[in-house]
Amino acid sequence: MNVKKTMLSSHLIIAGLLLANTASAYTPEEQEKLCKKPKFTDFNLTEYTAEQAETAPEAELMFKVPAWTDASTIKLTAKKLPLAFSVESNSSFHKVKAKLPPELNGQFVRINVSAKAMLGCHSEDGWLIKVAEKK
Repeated sequence: MNVKKTMLSSHLIIAGLLLANTASAYTPEEQEKLCKKPKFTDFNLTEYTAEQAETAPEAELMFKVPAWTDASTIKLTAKKLPLAFSVESNSSFHKVKAKLPPELNGQFVRINVSAKAMLGCHSEDGWLIKVAEKK
């Protein structure tokens, strides 16, 4: 009888541990469903195409990210160089503004942006532009 009680007790303990573990954690798939990734929208500069559209030298760039984005995690680079930027926030979105530095004049430039949502999921995006020569 003691063997049966011991086995029953150990099974109950294991079942309890399994239930406690699954109740307190989300799978990566569940976490992904819960977290909306930041989307970068309304980029104002002309992206490079086969028609060779150019952006004015030292132009101001702007884009928006949703309000659920953690603004302190935004990273912005141009040709892998960090860009200084400002953030204007309201209840719907964060508007990010930066100015292209003069050393990028006359070059193809990949602008990369990344940010995390408040719940922690991460998103990255970017745009290729051709900056005109300053005359």
